[in-house]
Amino acid sequence: MNIHIPTPLRAYTGGLETVSIAGATVDAVFQQLTVVYPELKQHLFTPEGKLRSFVNVYLNDDDIRYLQDKEETAVKDTDELTIIPSIAGGTNCWL
Repeated sequence: MNIHIPTPLRAYTGGLETVSIAGATVDAVFQQLTVVYPELKQHLFTPEGKLRSFVNVYLNDDDIRYLQDKEETAVKDTDELTIIPSIAGGTNCWL
């Protein structure tokens, strides 16, 4: 399946925007992704092995946090995963 890598993480995939990784579930795909690209692991997972809270993952158009099986959701080769890091900060400016 194709995984779309956000710009800040492409440094860890050799600059690739999209990588192809096989797996039966979302979690299996991510585990294999971090085997192929080990530097991604610390950016995607906590030391306890949980997906970091600021990492949003979409299976096709669905946020995996709202899927019944979450990371254990079964995937097909034709599915796509998109990683979207949360962005926080900034200021409000009232003129």
